[in-house]
Amino acid sequence: MTTSYKTDAEILDQYNTALTNAENQPEIAAAMTEFDYGPEKITEGRQILDATQNAYNFNKQEDDETIDARIYYKARKKALYQTFKRDRKKARIAFRNDVVTLSQLGVIKSIPHSYVSWVDTMKFFYNIVVNNENIAAKLARLKLSADVATATLSDIDAMESARKLYYQETGESQEATQAKDAAFVKIDEWMTDFFDVAQIALEDKPQLLEALGVLVRS
Repeated sequence: MTTSYKTDAEILDQYNTALTNAENQPEIAAAMTEFDYGPEKITEGRQILDATQNAYNFNKQEDDETIDARIYYKARKKALYQTFKRDRKKARIAFRNDVVTLSQLGVIKSIPHSYVSWVDTMKFFYNIVVNNENIAAKLARLKLSADVATATLSDIDAMESARKLYYQETGESQEATQAKDAAFVKIDEWMTDFFDVAQIALEDKPQLLEALGVLVRS
């Protein structure tokens, strides 16, 4: 049996079809029983397959949650970047002739590329607006009041939480992938032996082999 070109879902479907037919078709069941693949042995395979299906479903769920968390985090990050970029421009306009204040706000230098430095720079900027009444008063006419700055600080906290959730989901997804892969190794080994035995047990009945998903060359 070759499964290397198939998706995990296709492999699970193939295995399920083979075991279902081995359980429900009397002629196949009788032939396989003669080679130690009776009801108890097939039940063993079914249990391993069910465990693999559960691992696959859980892995898919974790992957979906990771994708959702990534989209949410990236959207918040992009929005904050644009907000901060715009607010820096407002500060440069309000204090275009006040180099000291521009330096105090940290808007003379370019926006840092690293995440940590970028977040620190934003927090520093907005905290000054919140805590310095004179600066806040001059920025208020450009719709950057202390209240707006406070709200933006909350947005930064929300983005950081979204980032933590994204990395948490990424880790859980990786663990789920490892568990899924281990489960597939186990069911692949079991089904490989099953198919090998089936080719012997049903050697003279190619139509029954094909019912198990084994391609018989004419």
